[in-house]
Amino acid sequence: MQVSPEFEDFFCAQSTGGASRKQNGARRDSGQRYRQQGFPGLVQRNIVDIIRRLPPCHCLHTAVNPLLDRLQPYPFQRLRQLFAGAKPDAALRHVDLSIGEPKHPTPALITEAIAANFDGLAQYPATLGTPALREAIADWLAQRYGIARPDPALQVLPVNGSREALFSFVQAVIDPTGPTQPVVVSPNPFYQIYEGAALLAGAEPYYVNCLPETNLLADWASVPQEIWQRTQVVFVCSPGNPTGAVMGLDGWRTLFALAERHNFIIASDECYSEIWFDSPPLGALQAASLLGHDYERLVVFSSLSKRSNAPGMRSGFVAGDAEILAKFLLYRTYHGSAMSTMLQAASVAAWRDEAHVEANRAAYRAKFEAVVPLLAAPLKAQMPDAAFYLWAEVPARYDGDDTAFARELYERCHVTVLPGSYLARTAHGVNPGAGRVRLALVANLDDCVEGARRIAEFAR
Repeated sequence: MQVSPEFEDFFCAQSTGGASRKQNGARRDSGQRYRQQGFPGLVQRNIVDIIRRLPPCHCLHTAVNPLLDRLQPYPFQRLRQLFAGAKPDAALRHVDLSIGEPKHPTPALITEAIAANFDGLAQYPATLGTPALREAIADWLAQRYGIARPDPALQVLPVNGSREALFSFVQAVIDPTGPTQPVVVSPNPFYQIYEGAALLAGAEPYYVNCLPETNLLADWASVPQEIWQRTQVVFVCSPGNPTGAVMGLDGWRTLFALAERHNFIIASDECYSEIWFDSPPLGALQAASLLGHDYERLVVFSSLSKRSNAPGMRSGFVAGDAEILAKFLLYRTYHGSAMSTMLQAASVAAWRDEAHVEANRAAYRAKFEAVVPLLAAPLKAQMPDAAFYLWAEVPARYDGDDTAFARELYERCHVTVLPGSYLARTAHGVNPGAGRVRLALVANLDDCVEGARRIAEFAR
């Protein structure tokens, strides 16, 4: 490792308390010892300590995006803060129902496809994706929703999971140059990426509450005309996170009419579409087809994370309006978002197989059938339309304080749930997540039942 004398002098000064070796003889001797011990190794061992000694913003000054300051703490960061200092009963095995990360085994057909395509690591992938993957996705969409097969070349775009695509899509399509601030409409509660994407694109988030009186669905008619006139993107999450509610054809009819009138884009997040109990949820492309609409101003996002228990693969797609996807592809070409061809081959295998999806769905159904009866009375838990969450109410004795319930449950029962208020914002005088908790039934059946049993005993 070669370094300049100036940097070496700076390093030794910082490592010995901040004084220059020329200004302080004793510290100069310490600096000399550092050199004798081997400067490169010392850099590796002491660089973190040196960084901590630097004054704030030593190198950054103010040259960062000020919109970053508008981002809210992520729910799990808030949960860690809530649990700070808590001491759960160590005799009880921890049951974590807070994070929506699939825990079922990844199907062998995916891991085998990855192992068979290691040679893909030796080449740069194309942002557009392989024809084989785009065709597999187009075939799946046609089969799953009973629609005409989307054009694989123009109406399908592979992405690195729906999360990055949802975020980057807003950066690509929001136009901040108009006379008024653009608006991004979001359901409330919501997946936190919607808000972050809007804020960093310079848009104003507008929250549409999902309340029991609207069957936990967004009431589009409640949005003022002034908001619609500035709206550029509307997020739909169906099946919903955290509610599990599915938007029906009437809701889509209303939203399509609004999009046509006000010329905004509908971004439909459908990553939970394959976890259902009675009948498959209606999708946005399917709704458009049933209502005689084309895909103008409509894009859908989906993923293999939940459907195929492959969250670490980061594989999904965007489909819909060809003109919008062409612009999004242009953005992604510069953004550097191409998926490895090795993972694309595994994705082809996953999209072309339904047997593992049916087995996955059956495993979730068994957990809900076991857990809901245990929590129906103490938390007023009900079967969702779809997805793998219970959107449950905290006991009346907590007077709607979901954070107090979550912390006390963690301390006394070593069970983690996510406060509903962390997943929503106070809008129109109410936080629709307050007084609720989200339970993700992603662990194995025994853990889910054990967690529910402890919650039921604690809540009574």
